[in-house]
Amino acid sequence: MDARALSNGTVWLSIPTATDIDAITECCQHPSIGEWVTIPVPYTRDNAQTFVDDIVRPGWAGRSPTWALRLHEGGSVVGMIGLGERDESSAEIGFWLAPSERSRGLMTQAVNLVCDYAFRPTGLALQRVSWRAFVGNYPSAAVARRAGFHYEGMARRGSLQRGRRRDHWLAARLPSDPPGPALDWPAEFDHALQRAPEPR
Repeated sequence: MDARALSNGTVWLSIPTATDIDAITECCQHPSIGEWVTIPVPYTRDNAQTFVDDIVRPGWAGRSPTWALRLHEGGSVVGMIGLGERDESSAEIGFWLAPSERSRGLMTQAVNLVCDYAFRPTGLALQRVSWRAFVGNYPSAAVARRAGFHYEGMARRGSLQRGRRRDHWLAARLPSDPPGPALDWPAEFDHALQRAPEPR
């Protein structure tokens, strides 16, 4: 699959490369990223190198693209977003954002860009993009909800993070879903939507 940059004029998504390794390493030092993302902790420069070499490059060679989120074309990495192939017509989305750039709507825009590409016949032509996050990660849930993902439940001990099983929430978006925020989330997320910064 050819690397495809995406932008709406506010956020720029492009393939992470070796020149981004130091910025990725710096971003992943923040405890709020390690708390909710399945990355090594502590996170080293070697981990970032392995990410670029063993995840990003093979992912683009297949159907699991990863983009670096930048604030201008060619800018430094401030976040990461990607699709992990589940089968020939579905993928799971994942993302993180540097704390300094949260609460600006950047990740919601990035998720919408990636989903538009995922569903586009000239993109990946997917029929489903799923999302999951560890229970308690309300900022990530707020992004998913704003981006039109419909809540599907909670999986008890459904995910593994550094050897520990954790509960996770589930949601998904289909190409037929109407644009805009999803309104079918449980009431516990209503308050979180108002206060949640973007995302962890």
